Amino acid sequence: MPSAGLWMLATVALLMIATGLPTWIVLIGVSLLFSIVGIAGGLVDFALLTALPARLLGLLENDLLQALPLYVLIGALLNRLPLAELLFRVGSSAARRTGAGPSLAGLALGVLLAPMNGSVGASVAMLTRTLVPRLDASGIPTERGAALVCVASTLGVVVPPSLVLILLGDAMLRAHTEAVNATGRAARIINTQDVFRGALLPAAILLLLFVLVTWGESKTPAGREAQMSIPPVESGPSRLDWMTAMATLVIIVGLLASVTLGYLYAVEAAATGGTALFVAGLATRTLSYPKLKEVLRDTMAVTGALFSLLIGATTFTLTLRAFGTDRWAAAFLTGLGGGVYGALLVVLLLLALCAFVLDAFELIFVVIPVLIPPLLVRVSDTTWVAVLVLLILQASFLMPPFGYSVMMVRNRLDRPIETGKLVRALAPYLLAQLLVLCLVLAVPRLVWHEGSTQSSQGSPSKPLSDKELQELLWQQLGPGEPERAPEGK
Repeated sequence: MPSAGLWMLATVALLMIATGLPTWIVLIGVSLLFSIVGIAGGLVDFALLTALPARLLGLLENDLLQALPLYVLIGALLNRLPLAELLFRVGSSAARRTGAGPSLAGLALGVLLAPMNGSVGASVAMLTRTLVPRLDASGIPTERGAALVCVASTLGVVVPPSLVLILLGDAMLRAHTEAVNATGRAARIINTQDVFRGALLPAAILLLLFVLVTWGESKTPAGREAQMSIPPVESGPSRLDWMTAMATLVIIVGLLASVTLGYLYAVEAAATGGTALFVAGLATRTLSYPKLKEVLRDTMAVTGALFSLLIGATTFTLTLRAFGTDRWAAAFLTGLGGGVYGALLVVLLLLALCAFVLDAFELIFVVIPVLIPPLLVRVSDTTWVAVLVLLILQASFLMPPFGYSVMMVRNRLDRPIETGKLVRALAPYLLAQLLVLCLVLAVPRLVWHEGSTQSSQGSPSKPLSDKELQELLWQQLGPGEPERAPEGK
């Protein structure tokens, strides 16, 4: 019963919306329920589920996961130390002559800190606390401030080397390995560094458009009125503030660039950043003992939640595969018409719909292992697919009224925002996002490749027929019942 996996996904979405329970609890609970039903009905082989402990142990031995608690530690320190506030004040002062100082400073803060915060939720928490009061004091309308926080909190999805890109790179490596084994074609397996570098140019174009949109908003009548309402500043940042901000900027940019260009591993950079923040907090006496306890408590809580999510997602995907849903999805994608772009657009649409309910980590752990391997059987340019996945996730998080970032910001604000006004405030950013997405779709050469022999159009050098693709997938996925899969074209 391959369709059981779809019912599992629908049940998870409904329970998350209706109960508010942590995602990992919902994933494990739904997996347990469907496993019992499947075993009782003879639809699931119990022996397959006994492989779960070994699968979890093998997954947790991944060295890449060492970076996860370090990134969480950095996010916790940024949330507790006044560093973000200092950077915002200095940035606002530096960009004051543009007429959009506070807005541009808020966007820059997202560029610098969102990749180090790890998740969209953590970025929303930090930026809401730091930006919203200062944007209000600058006379910027509430809906524009909320839109800016929404946009800035999602920059960690596309700006390398964020934790989202690290985990996505690992997921794409696994998916690409499956696809190469299924087709038997000779190809260099993608790695995390490829995803970092591939996202550089599209992310740079997107950031440039966001800066232009933010600056353009300040030139509207409402923006000029907001600038006129800003109270006069009695004294700008001190010389020490400027020196601290510049030193912080150099360290953060240096670490991000070193990881992106391959000079440092993500674990090394995260450890360096966490140590630097810790020493800075001690040196400036802003990291007191009570704050340190809060930082460690937050780090342990978030790290535990993320590892619990990873365990829940692994349990869920194993149960889903036991029902044969992965075979069903593979047959469906290989049987689609429209060539490479037909299957690609269907997968991107499914990811966009899932992003209304799931955060980036949940999508990487739960959805991508099911949808991406069969897609990569048809599309050989894995780096291009990874960048498109990042762009579609970010756009989905910003899509009102159900986008993940939008809902998080609205829940954290102490006052309601009219949906219509928020939509109008987010519209220019969404148009910029759509433009970059279409540009990358139309011009795959915008994505950087490492010694790749792949076609710039994302198609295999020797195309396979749909029948050959299905036969290869059956061989790769193991014995099963082909009649359960949907009929190909």
